[in-house]
Amino acid sequence: MKAKKVMALMLSATMLLGLTACGDTATDTSAPAADTAAEAAADSTEAAADTEADTATEAAADTAAETTEEAAPAADAGDLSYTTLNLADYTDFTASIKYLHHKTDREEDGTMAAMIAEFNKEFPNITVTTEGVTDYAEDSLLRLSSQDASWGDVMHIPAVDKSDLSTYFMPLDTLDNLSQQLNFVSSWSYDGLCYGIPYMANAQGVLYNKRIFTEAGITTLPKTPDEFIADLTLIKDNTDAIPLYTNYAAGWTMGAWDAYVGIVSNGDDTYMNQKLVHTAEPFKDPGDGTGAYNLYKILYDAVANGLIEDDYTTTDWEGCKGMLNRGEIGTMVLGSWAYAQMQEAGDTPEDVGYMPFPMSVGGTQYVSAGGDYNYGINVYASDENKTAALIFVKWMTEKSDWCYNEGGYTVVKGGRNPDMYAAFDGCTVLSDQDALAGEATLLNDMNAESELSINAGGNDKVQRIVEAAATGSETFDDIMADWNAVWQDAQEELGVEVKY
Repeated sequence: MKAKKVMALMLSATMLLGLTACGDTATDTSAPAADTAAEAAADSTEAAADTEADTATEAAADTAAETTEEAAPAADAGDLSYTTLNLADYTDFTASIKYLHHKTDREEDGTMAAMIAEFNKEFPNITVTTEGVTDYAEDSLLRLSSQDASWGDVMHIPAVDKSDLSTYFMPLDTLDNLSQQLNFVSSWSYDGLCYGIPYMANAQGVLYNKRIFTEAGITTLPKTPDEFIADLTLIKDNTDAIPLYTNYAAGWTMGAWDAYVGIVSNGDDTYMNQKLVHTAEPFKDPGDGTGAYNLYKILYDAVANGLIEDDYTTTDWEGCKGMLNRGEIGTMVLGSWAYAQMQEAGDTPEDVGYMPFPMSVGGTQYVSAGGDYNYGINVYASDENKTAALIFVKWMTEKSDWCYNEGGYTVVKGGRNPDMYAAFDGCTVLSDQDALAGEATLLNDMNAESELSINAGGNDKVQRIVEAAATGSETFDDIMADWNAVWQDAQEELGVEVKY
């Protein structure tokens, strides 16, 4: 398999969220059907950011591309679907299923076992065994490559090509039906069928310490890049806190900046999946404080002006959680999934805040919201296990409160959102629209060809901004010009029409 094809598959999963690895080892918890419920913890979220592994990805991609002796079942919505399934009709259903996921922290702290125990209060005859996997992005692809029931029944869908969804997963419903009841279900849809449902959703903003803002003299949350840099300067001048913590060393935290390209930076919900690939110079300065140029310039200017940690190479992802809680850090740029983690990392959760990203388009701040990892059901599972798996997925989505407890933006239409989103009042919340017909994989192809990996694990390119600003090795405009050049080269190589 050619290297670019491998990279294209690796980048196919849309990520709206910054992602983070959880825990150190794979853990397995079997919750017998009749176990007594444990007390559920209302804790934080960590969306996995595992190192993309070429070998794992190629194994899954090659297997999907080749003709196999055991053909996958036909992909149609069938009689079993999310919207037609009534949970009350299945309280006596009997089965044993396995749930594979990336949330090792929730596996280890008892949250997962507590949720399964609550599930078993309503469905006492469905036994759910759960396994949290640390290197999820790699491991899940390896397991999928077996194309059988060996890995289990429910997993969080990893980076597979959308055209291969039916090879691995059962369709849960039609996109038209599911989108009437749930938000953010188009990410893992193909040819009108949905194969995934988000376990939670994220909104893209900025973590901050409320006490530090007060001590710095900040009375109004910033709405523009200039206001944000001015506030970071106040934090530096008037407090002992690190104004902006880059989390450079973790790597994946740098790629989190990509999640603000599109809706947040230009207010256009068609930009990311429809217009970006056809834009000649996506990193050109529009001259009005918006767009990707001014988004990344915030980071460059913060570093150049000494508004970050003293040594960016020694940042500590786990340690920074308590630092922000205690007021040793003023701000961090991460998705809303990280909010609850920061709250539980110290004795002052009330000081942890979450605010809209400091960019405005025509005087309006825009918020991008979208699904995190999605539940997917094994297409090779038995009919009995498929039914039990769908019961479990629907209960987890609608009745477990997991999304709410993790600080997630509601997946269920009309559902409640945590109080942390109060600062978003007055903002316009949008979700990225789907790619145009026939272009479902074009952004993936452009990311692979250009090697920019926008919103798809492009950690290195954002780390480059930090390095250049700290050392003076490159100007910001030089970096943006280079990104525009490689983007245009990719358009030419792939024959992409330039429209904007």
